[in-house]
Amino acid sequence: MINVIELFAGVGGFRLGLEATNGFNVVWGNQWEPSKKTQHAFECYARNFENKGIHSNEDISTVDTKIFTNHNIDMIVGGFPCQDYSVARSLSGEKGIQGKKGVLFWEIIRLAQSTNPKYILLENVDRLLKSPSKQRGRDFSIMLASLRDLNYTVEWRVINAADYGQAQRRRRVFIFATKNETAFVLNRQQVPDEEMLRTEGFFAKAFPVINELHEKKKPNSFIMKRDIVDISDNFSMNYYNAGIMRDSVVYTEEVTPIQETPISLKDILEHDVSEQYYLKESSIEKFKYLKGPKKIERTSATGHNYTFSEGGMSFPEPLDKPGRTMLTSEGTVNRSTHVVEDPTTNRLRTLTPVECERLNGFPDNWTQGMPERMRYFCMGNALVVGLIERMAQRIINIESENIQGIQQELFLSND
Repeated sequence: MINVIELFAGVGGFRLGLEATNGFNVVWGNQWEPSKKTQHAFECYARNFENKGIHSNEDISTVDTKIFTNHNIDMIVGGFPCQDYSVARSLSGEKGIQGKKGVLFWEIIRLAQSTNPKYILLENVDRLLKSPSKQRGRDFSIMLASLRDLNYTVEWRVINAADYGQAQRRRRVFIFATKNETAFVLNRQQVPDEEMLRTEGFFAKAFPVINELHEKKKPNSFIMKRDIVDISDNFSMNYYNAGIMRDSVVYTEEVTPIQETPISLKDILEHDVSEQYYLKESSIEKFKYLKGPKKIERTSATGHNYTFSEGGMSFPEPLDKPGRTMLTSEGTVNRSTHVVEDPTTNRLRTLTPVECERLNGFPDNWTQGMPERMRYFCMGNALVVGLIERMAQRIINIESENIQGIQQELFLSND
């Protein structure tokens, strides 16, 4: 079994995907929402994983890493917030860098330093690759450099869940880091970067792509600077949707998925839905306006006049396609909320909490017990479980390769 620490656990999407393979043991999971009196997500997590590992509801920055000493941690996973990762030298200058307080990525690094896991698997919004807007790629470069300095090889991929058979067009960037001394890394030292991304690497095996260059976007390779403060101050880079960093050499390429047939909206809809989800005429008119095309004259804070415009959206949603990206505002009268025509009644309604759970691949009623608004909110924050299950199976294969490598080393040393 692969022993795991789960950070920023939410309602447990990472854990569900890992445990579906029967190859992982989540020994400690942390979920804490600052400034929230009632910890709905944590309560959901603790209830669904009752008597399985330790459940932590505390500020991760206050956790003493000594508690992991005897747990033999193999992997850290987590969907961390997208924040400002800029860094600066300490006042005395000799202690290297210090990130902004409250930036949770540094807690991942802190735990990785103390537990030295073989694997790290992270998830974030895909705009992470381009942030901040005034220094494109800086934040992601800081992350890559930080993982490199802990002796990891890193791959990343932006994945649209619907491209790989899931029910939602949800794009997220996933980051997989592996210790350089593992057999998985050592056995592929001579494999070219492009082959790692297209056929041989972590993501390529689980999420196949077309084995050819993108027609319009030329791959890019560069040497990552050693000074993270210099990266923070000066570095700018356009990252594509896939890439790998080995030592300080970074290679990034735009890959094209080999698409699988997704689950459609009609396949996740419930029957005999409660009247409360059906729209009244006043709400229908509001949705028509919100989802319709617009051109609105506005004045900026500096007095500049401009035209705000946005295109129209399907209303109602096409049932033969997967759902759009679900946001935390799902279920409210909002432009992003899904509105469907119920196949049984032919009336317009919003999605139910169970249907939102299905969009992310959670079991029905996983979030039952919390206020309904929070059920929508938690699903808007969640990840697609089916993607994690695929990654988990890939990690099991890699772990098997690493174990075989260790056994071979022992055999040769004893020969």
